Amino acid sequence: MDRIRIVGGEPLVGTLPISGAKNAALPLMIASLLTEETLELHNVPRLADVGLLLRILGNHGVDHSIAGKRPGQTAETGQTIRLKAGNIIDTVAPYELVSRMRASFWVLGPLLARMGEAKVSLPGGCAIGTRPVDLLLMALERLGAEIEIDAGYVLARAPKGLRGAEIAFPKVTVGGTHTALMAAVLADGTTVIENAACEPEVTDLALCLAKMGARITGAGTARIVVEGVTSLGGAEHSVLPDRIETGTYAMAVAMTGGDVLLEGAEPDLLQSALDVLVEAGAEISASNEGIRVRRNGAGLASVDVTTQPFPGFPTDLQAQLMALMTRAKGTTRIRETIFENRFMHVQELARLGARIRLDGDVAYVDGVARLKGAPVMATDLRASVSLVIAALAAEGETMVNRVYHLDRGFEALEAKLGRCGARIERISG
Repeated sequence: MDRIRIVGGEPLVGTLPISGAKNAALPLMIASLLTEETLELHNVPRLADVGLLLRILGNHGVDHSIAGKRPGQTAETGQTIRLKAGNIIDTVAPYELVSRMRASFWVLGPLLARMGEAKVSLPGGCAIGTRPVDLLLMALERLGAEIEIDAGYVLARAPKGLRGAEIAFPKVTVGGTHTALMAAVLADGTTVIENAACEPEVTDLALCLAKMGARITGAGTARIVVEGVTSLGGAEHSVLPDRIETGTYAMAVAMTGGDVLLEGAEPDLLQSALDVLVEAGAEISASNEGIRVRRNGAGLASVDVTTQPFPGFPTDLQAQLMALMTRAKGTTRIRETIFENRFMHVQELARLGARIRLDGDVAYVDGVARLKGAPVMATDLRASVSLVIAALAAEGETMVNRVYHLDRGFEALEAKLGRCGARIERISG
């Protein structure tokens, strides 16, 4: 199993390209199930999760091709994937595939909308709490689906097709909003989604569906209206830049000092996180090229943060902020409101010398003068990259084990950090 070796103490300086967003690419790929025509997606990141989803879609009969590199493209600048679901040959998504990636459960909505039936295993993915699927199933039931759970599988049927309805989510759910959107576009009549997720990845999906012929208004707000159509066509769409990758590398720069241009990043996608970084002592400026992050010799200041749905501070940047705050002056208070059990990185950060106390859903981080390298273990996708951030500023060598978590969500991580001066290498086997 691969490991990543990091020798800390080097400031990050240079230009680092931001990849397409994993959390946008996956639902966009799943949307290919809604049409028999070709969906062409640009700027798709080269990630383990993308490869796994291609296998899952292939199991349903989706053909795919990956375009050759264009002039100027590198392994860090995304890829073009063409998806064509001319014939759905199987409406079953088996446990051995779905259990490895939670987002693959979202095939349920498009399969049901197009084929009138689906059998999908209950999901897996990172072990950061229960993350139940009840709100996704509620949305489909509101659209007229018959749902039952048997032997770990969701069996969904809509023999007469889905019907437009009002769906009011009791709490904001990105997965539920994705599912409701993809199911409603082919439903008969009008669907109104209340308390919808406002995340940029939801808006990106809606934009792509609109190019395919869907009639959607209100995406990006808490109320989305969908006028159902009888069929969708093909489209060409570029995945938006990854705001979580942007925030992660911005925090790495703040952690190590230095000066880095995050090429292609869009500040509107993560303004709350950038505001927190400025409060902590980083200098941030935006231009047509992206976002420039600098930190002069001054120390880091502690901040208080509560994770919230967009446009609030993202839960997917909580672990990275915690790593940054291990070197801040004073005590930082971080409250996690989205997922329970999302502090698993605390024990591993402590191995590097961090001082962190937990009290329910709140972590208190007492800044220390220095961190010291040690062997650590990645526990989930975002936690694993928090260890990388801490290691970049730690004295001596850190070995990050179980890095397959990183490969699920960060494209060419060692290459990107290495080109900005980090002493980082992958050790295979």
